[in-house]
Amino acid sequence: MKAAIAGGGIGGMMTALLLRKQGFDVVIYEKDDRLGGRLAFVEKDGFKIDKGPTIVLLPEMFREFLREAGIDDEDYELIQCDPLYDIHFNDGNSYTKYADLQTQIEEIRRRFPGDELGFQRFMKDMDIRFRLGKEKFLEKPFFKKKDFWNTPTLQTLLKLKAYKSVMENLKTYFSHEDLRTAYALQTLYIGGNPFVTPSIYSLVSYSEHKHGIYYLKGGYASLTKVLENALLKQGVTIRKGAPVNELLVDGKTAYGVSVNGQQERADLVVLNGDFPVAEKLLKKSVRKYESSSSCFLLYMGLDKIYQDKNIHQFYLGEDFEENMNQVFSKEVLPEDPSIYVFHPSVVDPSLAPEGKGVLYVLVPVPAGDHIDWEREKDSYKEKIMIRLEEKGFTDLQKHMEWVQIRTPKEAMDEGLYMGGSFGIAPTLFQSGIFRPQVKAGPYTNVYAVGASTHPGGGIPIVMQGAHVLSETIKKEWNLSSFPEKREDHEHSIRLSNL
Repeated sequence: MKAAIAGGGIGGMMTALLLRKQGFDVVIYEKDDRLGGRLAFVEKDGFKIDKGPTIVLLPEMFREFLREAGIDDEDYELIQCDPLYDIHFNDGNSYTKYADLQTQIEEIRRRFPGDELGFQRFMKDMDIRFRLGKEKFLEKPFFKKKDFWNTPTLQTLLKLKAYKSVMENLKTYFSHEDLRTAYALQTLYIGGNPFVTPSIYSLVSYSEHKHGIYYLKGGYASLTKVLENALLKQGVTIRKGAPVNELLVDGKTAYGVSVNGQQERADLVVLNGDFPVAEKLLKKSVRKYESSSSCFLLYMGLDKIYQDKNIHQFYLGEDFEENMNQVFSKEVLPEDPSIYVFHPSVVDPSLAPEGKGVLYVLVPVPAGDHIDWEREKDSYKEKIMIRLEEKGFTDLQKHMEWVQIRTPKEAMDEGLYMGGSFGIAPTLFQSGIFRPQVKAGPYTNVYAVGASTHPGGGIPIVMQGAHVLSETIKKEWNLSSFPEKREDHEHSIRLSNL
């Protein structure tokens, strides 16, 4: 049986490896000249830096799914970050997050006296909620209303306090506003507004302490080559420069895809593009989605390494709530933006010529095409560079050998819905049953995987989605006895096409 996968992002590659293990003949059709999707490098003059994701979260889940796909731990190297990162507030104060909980309690006692017990309650409560959320929402799909609208699931939602926002929930634990911000800003990892995003996503900041933050040596995008080698080794066919233009259907069954005008037959199809864009292939009315935030990104090659900096840094403006309002509600360029800085050269000398370094700067900005980025990008870059120099990256512009700018316009041109960097927004009504599922109706043998499908965004969670998808296919195609059942199943497929 043949599986056609439209798109070679992390979800498509993981799904291909898992379906290959189930016995499928798998072909990946990728529109670009490379695999990886958002996992890519910006490379210039001997420098390379991640273009997209940088922070490895949920490392055990990450390792577990790679093992399931046939990739050994020795094929890549994870480096634990400790301290996790620094958060710099506008008044000059800073807060450092640590892997060790006792060290973290001491940091809170110094910086935010009186909130130590609240932090301990937060971690204890999140321990329970993480187990509940993982079982009820990460590890299962919601194909039918009764899968979600039942007493146990609704009781779990109440226990997770999904009716509260992340920021509102944190008021239960922390009296200091800056500390609440320090445990709310992580919703920006998945493009969500912490003042609106459901409190279930407080589990992201909890997980940083519980499971740690890691760096993938050589850059996160080096995972693409690891996966591609595994795909080739396991016999998956990879077609690059091969966009899927059309889904070939007969009644309620797809029998293949059209690629560059050629019909390619398949027994099942998996869509791995950003779902609101890929959904157009389903030939049905497209739902209106709310995009995640986008990013204004600067990639730099430097003639030095800032050895006094941690690998991850956050710099916040004077009014974080107004910053979020400008990004998500007013949809204007933030006047006093929050800035994330990634400086992997402090732990990885392989990314640049000897003695030199790379710097990645991310500013959350509105998604959409209403901002004239060609007019705004250079002046906004200057604004960000001046801010960073003021915050401790001394003479940054003098040490910069080159800089490359990426705006939401480039993200949109590359196929990300509304230029949103993280898939659709993690709002209440775009989570759980309200999010596109791995079974992408109305066709019986068409599926979907990626950041905009359930269970959501972030590399380990997309891997979880690929696992859920492969288990769904295994069940629907009765593959427990594969390949003995193949003839019977192919007969049923032929009958359904009549």
